[in-house]
Order: sequence, then C-alpha cells, then structure tokens
Amino acid sequence: MNGCIQFGALLMYLFCIPSTSVAQTEIGTLNNRRKIIRAAIKDAQKHPYTIWLNEGETAQFRLEQKGIGLKSPSLDSNGNRLKKFNRLNGRFDPEFIPLTSAASGFPSIELTLREVRQTSGNYEVLLHKKVPEIAGLTDRLDALFLPWDNKENPGVAVAVISKGLVIYKKGFGMANLEYGIPITPETIFHIASVSKQFTIFALLLLEKEGKLTLDDDVRSYLPSLPDFGDKITLRHLASHTSGLRDQWNLMALAGWRLDDVITREQILKMMSLQRELNFKPGEEYLYCNTGFTLLAEVVARVSGISFAEFTRKHIFEPLRMNHTSFYDDHEKLIKNRAYSYYLDSTGYKKSVLNYATVGATSLMTTAEDISHWALNFRIPKVGDIEMINEMNTPARLNNGTRISSALGQFTGKYNGLQEIQHGGADAGYRSYFGRYPEQDVSIALLSNAAEFDAAGMAHKVADILFAFQVTPAGNMPLASVSNRAIPLVPDQKVLETYVGTYELEPDLFITITIGKGILSARVSGQAVMALIPLSDAEFVVDGTEAVISFLPEPNGHSRLMQLAQGGEVMDAHRVAEFTLTPGELAAYPGNYYSDELGTEYRILEIDGKLIARHHRHSDIELEAVGKDVFRSDTWFFRQLVFDRNEANKVRGCRISSGRVRNLRFQKLPNRNYP
Repeated sequence: MNGCIQFGALLMYLFCIPSTSVAQTEIGTLNNRRKIIRAAIKDAQKHPYTIWLNEGETAQFRLEQKGIGLKSPSLDSNGNRLKKFNRLNGRFDPEFIPLTSAASGFPSIELTLREVRQTSGNYEVLLHKKVPEIAGLTDRLDALFLPWDNKENPGVAVAVISKGLVIYKKGFGMANLEYGIPITPETIFHIASVSKQFTIFALLLLEKEGKLTLDDDVRSYLPSLPDFGDKITLRHLASHTSGLRDQWNLMALAGWRLDDVITREQILKMMSLQRELNFKPGEEYLYCNTGFTLLAEVVARVSGISFAEFTRKHIFEPLRMNHTSFYDDHEKLIKNRAYSYYLDSTGYKKSVLNYATVGATSLMTTAEDISHWALNFRIPKVGDIEMINEMNTPARLNNGTRISSALGQFTGKYNGLQEIQHGGADAGYRSYFGRYPEQDVSIALLSNAAEFDAAGMAHKVADILFAFQVTPAGNMPLASVSNRAIPLVPDQKVLETYVGTYELEPDLFITITIGKGILSARVSGQAVMALIPLSDAEFVVDGTEAVISFLPEPNGHSRLMQLAQGGEVMDAHRVAEFTLTPGELAAYPGNYYSDELGTEYRILEIDGKLIARHHRHSDIELEAVGKDVFRSDTWFFRQLVFDRNEANKVRGCRISSGRVRNLRFQKLPNRNYP
C-alpha cells in the first residue's frame, strides 16, 4: 500500500508521437497545454517522455493506466536513473508522477510494464501541474504532496511542529469523493493505532492520582479475564508483552469481517473464553491490540465514567483538542469527518469501518489537534515530564532485554536520529505520528487512502527537514541502487535456484517465483512484489527500501534468505517441498470446533487439495509443507497443524496467524453436510 512524490516546471518539445502506436525507443512529448498523449505499450518496450527543466524545477504528470500495471523510473539529463517513482496504486487508477531536476537539462520519465504476466496495454499521460523552482521549506513540502493535491482521490492532512511552533499544516486531496469535500488541517480522521498512546496517557493520569499502578494484575480490575496461571500486569498490556492473543485475528478466525460492527462488549466476551496464551507474560514481545482494549476498560472502571468521557475531560479539553474524541459508538455522527477509501479495478471504493471499541484504536482527530498533542510532550500542560519519560522508556523482557516497544509507542533510530513513533491502519485510514526529541520536531500525517504510505511519507518529510540522505537497510546506499543507467541482468540459472518458499516466522512465509527472467516475492496474504537485482544474490524489493539476499550453499541452491529492513536483518529458511498422497490427505477432512471462539471449520478434500471452509469466509486453500502441517495465504489463517492421538488418528488441529499461536480446534464426530 503506498508511497508518494514531488514535481513541477517548464516544458519543451523533442519528438512527436503521431499515433497511439509507440516504438520501443521513440520519445513522447508533453506540452504545457495539458494535451493528452494516448499510447499502446508492449512487453519489453520503454516509453520515455522528456522535458526541459531548469535547476530545481519539478514537473508532475498524470498517468491513466487502462487495466495494466506500469512503472516509471526517471532519468536525469545524462540517462542515469533517479530514485524510482512507485506509488503502486494499481492498474486502473490515475497515478501522479514526479520529475525533479537537480541541474538544468532534459530529464525524462520512462514507462514500462510492471507485471511479468502482462504483454501489452494502453495508457494516457499528460502534464498535470507545474511548480516553480523550489527554494523554501514550504515549497519543498508542498511538492512532496503534489500527487495528492487534486479533486480525484482521497488524500492527507499534514502537520509539522518544530521548537514549539507549528511550521507547516496543510490538507491535500478529498475528504469525501462523493460530495467533493476537500481535506484541510481541520478534517477529522480515524487514526487507528496511533490512538494507543492516548490510552497510555489516560492510564498514567490515574497512576499519578494513586488510583492504580502499572504493575497491578489486570484481573484485579477485569475479573472476567481468565486466570492463565501467570500474572498479567497493566505494564505487560501497555508494552505488547502480555502473551494475550490479538483481538482482530481472533475475531476473523471466529468468522467476523473487519467491516462488521465490532463492539467492546463482544471483544471482552471473546477474551473471557480464551484458555491459553501465546507465551508467558514478559517472555516475548508480540504486538497485541487486545491489551489496549483491556486498558481502556480498566480506565473506565477505575474512573467510573466511560473511557471516551474520561479522555475528553482530562486530556482533550485541557489541551484544546476540540475536534478530538474516542469513537465508541459506530452510529455517532462526526461532523467534518473524512471517509476512507481503497482502490480496485473500478477505481476508488468506500472502505467501511464500524468499530465501536476504543483503546487500541478509534481516536477521531485532526492534524491541527495532533499539533496540540505534540506540544504537550515538549512542555506538558496535562500530566508532567515524569509521565512523558515513562511513556518514552523502552520496556524490558523478563530476561532484562530492552525492546523497541515503549508504552503505546515505539522507540528507535531513523538516519541516526532518535525517533519515537507509531503508525495506524484501519479500513482505508492510514496515519503516522513521529517525534524527534533531540531536534524538537514532530510530524503527523493523517490519510484516508488505503494505499498511502504514512510512515514512508513522514520519513520523506523528515529527510527534507533534516537534509539527510536515506540509506536502505542493506549494505548498498540508496543512490547506488537507484542510479543505475543500465539495469543489472543476473544469471538466469542462478535466479532459478532461488525459487521456492522461505519461512520468515513460524507462520509467515515468503514465496519467490520467476517469470520473464524477473524474480518476484510474495509475503503470505500480500501482493506480489518484483525484486530489482543489485547482484546475482542481492535484490531490492520494488517500491520499498527492503533488501533480500540469498545465501547459496556449495550445491548451488539457496537454503537461507535474509530480509534487511528498518535496520533489522531477519533470516528465512527455505521450506522443503512436500507432497501428500490422496490416501494421506484422506485423514484430515472433517469438522473442527473451537470452544474458545465458538466457531467451526469444515476441512474438505476437493480435487486433491485440502480446503478450510467457514460459512462467513471464502474457502481457504491449504498447502502441505510437512507432515500434518499446512499453510495458507489468508492473513488470519496462516498455518494449520493437525494433532493425532495415540492410535495415530487425527483428533484436532491448531491454527496460528502471526498474533495468534496454536489456537486449538477439536475434531467432531462425522456429520453429513451438503
């Protein structure tokens, strides 16, 4: 999902396109009268469009893809590749492509087919907007968000706070596409998981009053939560170290859609039925929304008023966050709200959100109001510096290891700078709030477009503010990745040895495929991404700064892949190919029930494949990866492991999905189903 850009400038003609048929090396022309160029493109063709730009000028082009996926690297006047444009919106939506010139000359954009399965298609391109030479900070930030500055797509509200002042706040795009309502800094957005830090702040206010401590047992306040045999503290909940299973994964496994009405009461009832944890409290870190739903309930029960009312009275009103509230009623009207959207082959669609649960999510706020929140970290008007320091302090595991998770936010480094941040994603809403305490800078981005890369764009804002050169999490600087005039062509026989499935986590897989001499990677439940070669063994994931490296063994085959991203390097081991005979598959079909979820799955064998069926979900195809072990691409149903009894008969199974581990299902006696 994601990404954004910069643009503008002065055009000159080079060559003409006489018709919609374009040769591989022919150059297109665009003029300043918004003339539309219509063209057809075929496999392996490159369509350059060249303009004259003075130093520092930018140009923005509009690309309309007619059912095809295009990519558009840009070249400087000498033919060297600049950083590639990759908004990745899809095949049908309009893209807004930037071209910025560091020196006067004739830079160009170069259109090629993105997807290896496509061989031809049509598109339209025209000059959309011109921006004069960029000099000041405001101009640079305006140019960054130009792709969203139109009436045809959702967009983003931005606020930048530096040294106690709001130095930049603007809205781009539309809050409501049906009624043509633009986004402003006062537009209200659902900010998803960025809500969590407000939940922590409410908890710390009660601790300051002596009404609770973070080391209290959560069951002291919520006795309906089962006794798992180990004490779970409020601190465990606040730092994602409780071991509790995540509420969204559980609800999806139970048959809920995430656009269903989901309430606090339903989540509390579901948690009261749980019998096992993912791990012992404090032993590991694993992101868990459930903990923050429970913390909001603790705040409500201790204070004697609803969580929404407590935060309004004790946080939002004192900070003059007049357009901020926790949304605990899915039918409540919110004036000036941005609606969320996602893209499919028909264009933008509503991305419906019906949450009536708070704590982990559901804060409604504006870029303007978030600015007040940012300023409170600098000189607290609500709370005090001790509370701020406690929020900012990374948590420790039982063995003493510090983790990046603080309380309701994450600590780390960006380009060597201390960064405290959290992002959010629910329905089509995307948000990011990052603070750089050493520079006294905060950045907030609130979007209503599912494809918007809020974290990536916030970091581009930081790059402009701090004038840093971004380096991806591999060994090669970004400049050396993106400035190749001639793309590297790896040995095809070597590429074929990388094809296969690699296990990144116990229930998270990366599948490597090859087509037309290009490697692609697909993470379980996500889109296919092309791999751009840096060498025969090292690749950049297209549209990201992630680097994948393969470590071949003496026999020439790679059994280990490494993924470098965000300063971390993770190993992924190749999964050995595994097949089952029809006779072996026959052991698994049946009906499986979970009393922790109150739901049932039917496992069927259809055309030699195992299928998991639930009456509220699409069928889930299961792939065997070992004896009694299967995987799928469904985000909430990544791995299924069958259990056998002493007689070697299948008696049940355990399902895992990243934030839920080993949820048990019992095989029921045979029943006849249609």
